[in-house]
Amino acid sequence: MSTAVAEFTGFGMNTVLKHSIYGKNAQAASAAVQGELARLENKLSRFVAGSEISRINRAAGKTLVQVSSEIYQVLLDAIRFCEVSQGLFDISIAPLVDLWNYQHAHHAPQQKKIKQALALIGYRDLVLKPDESTAGLRYAGQCIDLGGVGKGVAGDCCIGILRDYDIHAAYIDIGASVSVLGSKPNGSPWRVGIRHPRQEGQLLGVVDAVDKAVVTSGDYERYFVDKKGKRWHHILNPTTGYPAEAGLISVTVVADTAIKADALSTAIFVAGEERGLEYLSHFPGSDAVLMDDLQRVFVTQGLQASYKNAEGVMAHII
Repeated sequence: MSTAVAEFTGFGMNTVLKHSIYGKNAQAASAAVQGELARLENKLSRFVAGSEISRINRAAGKTLVQVSSEIYQVLLDAIRFCEVSQGLFDISIAPLVDLWNYQHAHHAPQQKKIKQALALIGYRDLVLKPDESTAGLRYAGQCIDLGGVGKGVAGDCCIGILRDYDIHAAYIDIGASVSVLGSKPNGSPWRVGIRHPRQEGQLLGVVDAVDKAVVTSGDYERYFVDKKGKRWHHILNPTTGYPAEAGLISVTVVADTAIKADALSTAIFVAGEERGLEYLSHFPGSDAVLMDDLQRVFVTQGLQASYKNAEGVMAHII
C-alpha cells in the first residue's frame, strides 16, 4: 500500500521553505504547517509592524510590553543561549545587523558607527517579568532580532503540528534549518546533506537523522566583497561589531530541537572550535560538524556512526 505524501516548496521567513510529509493526513498536515509558518513570521519578525517583537522594539527605553506566553518562552529560551555563549550569541544584535545592511552594502561601516551600534547591544538589557508576562528593552534604540533562533522555533512548532496530525515521517526545510520527524516511510534514516562552503554545488558530507534537527551556519550564505577584494560575511560578532573571524567557515549542529541547533550553530561559528565545543557540552546529545578556514573538517564523536564524508573530503573525529 502506497503512503500518501504532501510536498511543498514556497517562500517565507525570508527564505525558501520545503517539506515532504507522509501519512494519511499528509495534505491536511501540509496546509497546517504552511499556516503555522505564516503565523510565526507575523509574531517573530521584527520587520512585521504588528508583531510582538516589533512592539517590544518600538517601546525600547519607554515601557514593558505585554507578550503572549509563547513569545515569552521563546525569549527565555533565546536568553539561555546568550548566557551560555557569554554574549557571542546575542538577540539584541539588530542595530549592528542594520548597520552592515548586507543586501545593499559595498563596504564595511565606519568604525565610529560600529562603536555607536555596539553601545546598544547587550542581551542583559532585555527585561522579562514572568508574573506579568511582559518584556522590554532598557534603552531607546535597542532592538531584538530573533533571526538566530526564529527558523529553529518554526521547525520545532511544525514538528509539534505534525505529531498532532498523527504524522510519523516528515522532512521540513526552512532555509538550511532542517527538522525530520521519525524515519523515512521505508524505515531508513533521513539523509541531510551539508553544503560545502567553498565548492559550489558540492556537499561536505551527509548526516543520517531520525527525530533530529540539522542546522548549518556558514560564511557563504550572505556576504559582499569590498573594492579592496575583502570578503565580509553576515555572521557578526556582537562583541567586536565585525564579522566573526574565529577560524571557522561552516558549522552544522545536530540536536533534538531546531531552536537548539539554530542558536548553537551561530554561537559556535562566532566563538571558534575550542570555545564553541565547550558551549555544545552544555547540551547533551548535541553534536557538530565543523569546517575551519584551512578547509579541515571536524566531527564530534556522537556523529561517528551517522555522518558520512562526501567523496574527496576527510573528517577528523574530535
